[in-house]
Amino acid sequence: MEEKRIEITGEDFTKILFGNFDENIKMIEGELDVNIISRDGEIRIIGPENNVTIAEKLINKLIDIIEKEGKLTKQTIRYSINLVSQGQEEKIKDLLNDIICVTASGKTLKPKTLGQRRYVNAIKNNDIVFGIGPAGTGKTYLAVAMAINSFKNKEVDRIILTRPAVEAGEKLGFLPGDLQDKVDPYLRPLHDALFDILGAESYLKYKERGLIEIAPLAYMRGRTLDSSFVILDEAQNTTPEQMKMFLTRLGYGSRAIITGDITQIDLPKGKVSGLKQVSKILDSIKGINFIYLDKNDVVRHRLVQRIIEAYEKFEKKKK
Repeated sequence: MEEKRIEITGEDFTKILFGNFDENIKMIEGELDVNIISRDGEIRIIGPENNVTIAEKLINKLIDIIEKEGKLTKQTIRYSINLVSQGQEEKIKDLLNDIICVTASGKTLKPKTLGQRRYVNAIKNNDIVFGIGPAGTGKTYLAVAMAINSFKNKEVDRIILTRPAVEAGEKLGFLPGDLQDKVDPYLRPLHDALFDILGAESYLKYKERGLIEIAPLAYMRGRTLDSSFVILDEAQNTTPEQMKMFLTRLGYGSRAIITGDITQIDLPKGKVSGLKQVSKILDSIKGINFIYLDKNDVVRHRLVQRIIEAYEKFEKKKK
């Protein structure tokens, strides 16, 4: 058995590191199979030599995060464990400096994984970016944040968000109201992201002035979108014709982000997904970037990552 010690100054530091009822340290102990004890201004790590070495590196990195941000989240700890275990602990600092924006509630919004950081950098440096990955990887939310940034910096004059209104089990005809009422539930995630980042007052003001537009993909046909930041969400549910139609709407001074999850296609059986096809057509064109996120970039409940892994195994067995 190996033992290492880390000096730690300040009771507040220890409280943040250990978490409520020591939940943070219990997570680290469970993941790395070590015992961690705080006593007399130092942390003692006891366990197998390799595990103790990893835990020591991890705790030093978590201390750096606390010094920089004054807090720790479970997601940050879990992702840091993965990086340190893979010998990539130096990359943790890359996630501390990339602030995208501050939300209406005062929350600092930044990439939480290296995949998300790669996605954000691609959006900064390309006019068209495809963000492809499973649920919970922040594809849509980060795209909306980058659109708002671009709008506030006067790089574009408006934000346009769209989705294909494809039925996922339920039938549109059974929903109450007119066509707009029927498609609004499909656009709700886009409303929610804008509302969260901008706040209610700013969101409604921009929407009423036509500076923010949220509409079904069918409403894009025949238009030219100049000086706009355009986001196509749930693009796995576009047909090849719809994808081509959307991409050719882009006008002067505009940028586009296309997001989707090719494992959740709701198109009728036999229909080809425009998102699956487009990567084969546009992959080599300069100014267009394809970013693929995976289960390591999931920032929702920890079980979401395990659910994705379980489905991946199931699909492999089927094949």
